[in-house]
Amino acid sequence: MLQTVSEWVWWDRLWLPGNVTWSDLEDHQGCVYAKVSHLYAALPCALCLLLVRYVFESYMATPLANVWGVKDHVRLTAEPNAILEKYFCSRARVPSQADVRSLCKKISWPEKRIEVWFRRRRNQERAGLRKRFCEASWRCVFYLFAFVGGVIALHDKPWLYNLKEVWGGFPKQSLLPSQYWYYLLEMGFYLSLLLSLTFDVKRKDFKEQVIHHIATLTLLSFSWISNYIRIGTLVMVVHDSADILLEGAKVFNYANWQRTANGMFMVFTFLFVLTRLVILPFWLIHCTWVYPLERFDPFFGYYFFNVMLLVLQMLHLYWAVLISRMLYKFIFSKLEGDDRSDEEEDDSDALKERNHKPNHINVSGGRGRANGH
Repeated sequence: MLQTVSEWVWWDRLWLPGNVTWSDLEDHQGCVYAKVSHLYAALPCALCLLLVRYVFESYMATPLANVWGVKDHVRLTAEPNAILEKYFCSRARVPSQADVRSLCKKISWPEKRIEVWFRRRRNQERAGLRKRFCEASWRCVFYLFAFVGGVIALHDKPWLYNLKEVWGGFPKQSLLPSQYWYYLLEMGFYLSLLLSLTFDVKRKDFKEQVIHHIATLTLLSFSWISNYIRIGTLVMVVHDSADILLEGAKVFNYANWQRTANGMFMVFTFLFVLTRLVILPFWLIHCTWVYPLERFDPFFGYYFFNVMLLVLQMLHLYWAVLISRMLYKFIFSKLEGDDRSDEEEDDSDALKERNHKPNHINVSGGRGRANGH
């Protein structure tokens, strides 16, 4: 039974165009082809990147945060209350007005005090500014190295300048060492992001991030197995180019270098629109939809790869809406971060209460509201 399942899963017609079999992609005469077994290296690569990230954040990003004066905001902690804590952990972080009134009766607190308690409790769950700074620094550095590596790997390749060359001799295209290491690094990075989602700063688009990482890993794995490697490298380098500026803008924003952050954000917005909403759909996806049909009949892998690219494109449209909101704030008001972030809530009501009480020190949070991630 297992043999039957294996034969069906690795049926040539699922992965390869007609008249091509797996035996045609065996290494011979100096030609080396991508193999499924190569993908196993992605897991140890991801673990190594997690270790490198830990070292980087501890010994480079944290000292840099100290130099630039990036500090966590002082937060007012929620006073101990077993009933409210149980509700917060088991039912909802944001209670409805009816539940607030019900809790008032149980613990004999006024509604405003309960609302303040939940605000403070939610803020306790949110990551501090230094953690956001360190994470953004790590991603910025990685995307920079990955983009430079991708440019080095592609600058002398004919398919960078003529997309029809992507399909020259497909799928019998020998694997290059630069392609192997570029793919391994990118797959290890996105796998490390997936593994670290539980302890990274959570954003409002958490579910979309999970979908994005899974879709990216699926695309990379499938493109590797089916030898869609040339187009895969082009897609990766296009994505990395804008991400450098986004993460860099966050780093400078957390450090309160507002002019630098705003300038990088404007350039990022232009580059995001150019790469994700123009180059990707009208050049690269067009390349994967149209040009292959000039050389072979469509097969399952052809449809699967293009559908996954469309999933990524839909996510880009979603993020484009968020970026447009940020751009609107930047032009017409004050940009305070990333609309994707789970921002720290203002505790001004609580501060007012403390100000009306004698013998209490008014503690406010460093730079005001937390900058977004």
